[in-house]
Amino acid sequence: MGVVGSNPICSTIYYGGIVKNVFLASVIILTTVSAAFGGDVKEASLAGSWYPSSKTELESMMQGYLDAANPPKIDGRLFAIISPHAGLRFSGPIAAYGFKAAMGRDIKTVILIGFSHRKPFDGISVYNKGSFRTPIGEISVDASLADAIMAGSPRTSFIPSVFDEENSIELQLPFIQTAFKGAMIVPIAFGTQDYEDAVSLSAALERALKGRKDYIIVASTDMSHYHSYDAANSMDRITISLVEGMKARDIYDECMMRTSELCGVMPVVSTLLAAGKLGFNDTKILKYANSGDTYGDKDRVVGYMSAVVYSSTVSGKSRASEKGDERMLNDAQRKRLLTIARESITSFVMDGKRKKFTEDDPLLSEPMGAFVTLHERGELRGCIGNMVGRGPLYQTVADMAIEAATDDPRFQALSPKELSMIDLEISVLSPLKRVSSADEIKIPGHGVIVRKGFASGVYLPQVATETGWNKEQFLTSLCGQKAGISSDAWKDPATELYVFTAEVFGEKEKKDER
Repeated sequence: MGVVGSNPICSTIYYGGIVKNVFLASVIILTTVSAAFGGDVKEASLAGSWYPSSKTELESMMQGYLDAANPPKIDGRLFAIISPHAGLRFSGPIAAYGFKAAMGRDIKTVILIGFSHRKPFDGISVYNKGSFRTPIGEISVDASLADAIMAGSPRTSFIPSVFDEENSIELQLPFIQTAFKGAMIVPIAFGTQDYEDAVSLSAALERALKGRKDYIIVASTDMSHYHSYDAANSMDRITISLVEGMKARDIYDECMMRTSELCGVMPVVSTLLAAGKLGFNDTKILKYANSGDTYGDKDRVVGYMSAVVYSSTVSGKSRASEKGDERMLNDAQRKRLLTIARESITSFVMDGKRKKFTEDDPLLSEPMGAFVTLHERGELRGCIGNMVGRGPLYQTVADMAIEAATDDPRFQALSPKELSMIDLEISVLSPLKRVSSADEIKIPGHGVIVRKGFASGVYLPQVATETGWNKEQFLTSLCGQKAGISSDAWKDPATELYVFTAEVFGEKEKKDER
């Protein structure tokens, strides 16, 4: 995506992955303070367009959004809010949920983490002096905490013009001024989308915040951008499930692959990494909606989420770690998915109808990727899957079962007389993880996606076991045979490699997770 700098429904930029030391000239230019910075006071840039310029009107809008918000009570200490940053008439009703959930707590400083939509630069800019002004009034920068954060990361610097017209920062300020009266701020903006920068900032936050209890982080982000209403809801469910699991690296990888969309992926990832370091182990989604809900146009919408990160310990284990344990399917869950796959195929092949299922099991209702494989007399008869679940797992299995039976281009559609001759195998997939080289790939063990340019290919983990291939044979075949690129493309640093695991089970025999 490119920059959408003037539309208050959102404003998003992707710089095209990891880039370092290529914006030196831009950094030099950006260090010149723009006219919007009068002395040590950063004047509002977006008042009158993205939100009201009248103090009375803005205060009334803020109070109205907060009064209408009804977040659940959060027991435990709050660490962060994840908050949208579109024009307030679009995202304000959603953002209010996070700020209302945190009201009444002892918050002296808000670490506000956004990113630069309009001015590319390398690294992280921390605003470490003066104050910001909105129509509500001035809000001071906590210079000492800002300096402590800057001292903890070599990737930080002070580039004030990055914050001019930056809605990921400015759109949070009226909420901060209303919900946390008298609090100071530390505004931070990411430049390039480099995972190591998130790691660096999280370490700096850990050192600067350890031992303190009078702060909260606001991670500023919108979600999916300009999809249809239903497509946006489906994509955002995937992102929400990753946020709920505090899967920082997976969130980053999915966003780089465009299977999830968070324009503020860096603020969210760095916040979750810092939370883990400081012992905050839980998240709660307070409210999700998109611009189709808040403004009415459902053709091309932008997703908005309000969430909190907080401390919650159950029997000495975090919910995130417990959730990781739960992702292993028990026998009953496996049996249920196999039944759904079998009945889906039978109904469609016999009657041309898609059988509808309902499912109460929370795990089977989570969005997860899955493949369904058909064998007939021991030979492959069809295999279709979805790497990233865009709906409940049970529905993905139902859909992929029909696709494997009727729409695998390598085979004719399954006939009714073959129904009793096939056996089914299901592979439930872990989230994808990007690796920097083939050295990180385990064969057997990992499934792999290879991607170069517009070409891509995937092998499930069981391919290596069934063929007896070693890593080189596996990757060579994946590139040359499956992706249709050079057979040694996996050695090229420009080729993207992603790994995943699969829990594999079937009608004929149970198979271990691989």
